[in-house]
Amino acid sequence: MGKFLDVVKENAVAVITIQNPPLNVLSKAVFQELDDVFMELEQDPETVAVIVTGAGEKAFVAGADIKEFPQMMGNPDMKSYVMDVHMILNRIDFFPKPTIAVLNGLTFGGGCELALACDMRIAEEHAQIGLPEVTLGLFPGGGGTQRLPRLVGVAKAKEMMFTGEPVTSETALGIGLVNHVVPSGEGLNESKKLAAKITRHSLQALSRIKRSVDEGLEKPLTEGIELEASLFQEVFQTEDIKEGVQAFFEKRKPAFMHR
Repeated sequence: MGKFLDVVKENAVAVITIQNPPLNVLSKAVFQELDDVFMELEQDPETVAVIVTGAGEKAFVAGADIKEFPQMMGNPDMKSYVMDVHMILNRIDFFPKPTIAVLNGLTFGGGCELALACDMRIAEEHAQIGLPEVTLGLFPGGGGTQRLPRLVGVAKAKEMMFTGEPVTSETALGIGLVNHVVPSGEGLNESKKLAAKITRHSLQALSRIKRSVDEGLEKPLTEGIELEASLFQEVFQTEDIKEGVQAFFEKRKPAFMHR
């Protein structure tokens, strides 16, 4: 689609492949293309789920483009630049459709933070995942200090960030950082199988599941239940609930609308 991203749509799934060799680092230009693509896919009625991966076998994304760091040093407007990055990662995090990151190699720094912004992660067995920013005298600035502890717990997240050492795919599985580990080269196929199990369902339901979980986790339980009830009421006003119940009575597979 753009200079750094390849987008292929098939069977209600959009596969975004980051192509910035040799290690698919996240430059400002790559971030901007990601933002543009996710804005487009949000409005695409034929896309129900999105897969993000990196080109080649070495890396998903090996971090931010360190060549851009010198211009940030001493920059009094540094925070506004960082918030622009957060805006893009937040768009991916809050994207109203299920997202899967396929970690097919090095997943460091900004690459790890991009993966954390997705709903699910599938790691190939040779993948290494980490936030090594502390080794450069800085710390994760793309949401890593916020999303990683929420996913794996505070103590393990601090250990990863304090040491800067990556974890293997199997360790990542054990701490809940990834959903599945698959043989090298099988990540994309496995993610498509997972996406196929998801995209056969109603997007109206899927988007509300995502919103109820993500927003509810930030609320006290009673408020989370209130949110769930409101979204449950909403979903009962959709055409998909009518189709789903009718299909159940008629003993057939439902034909849900994508919007």
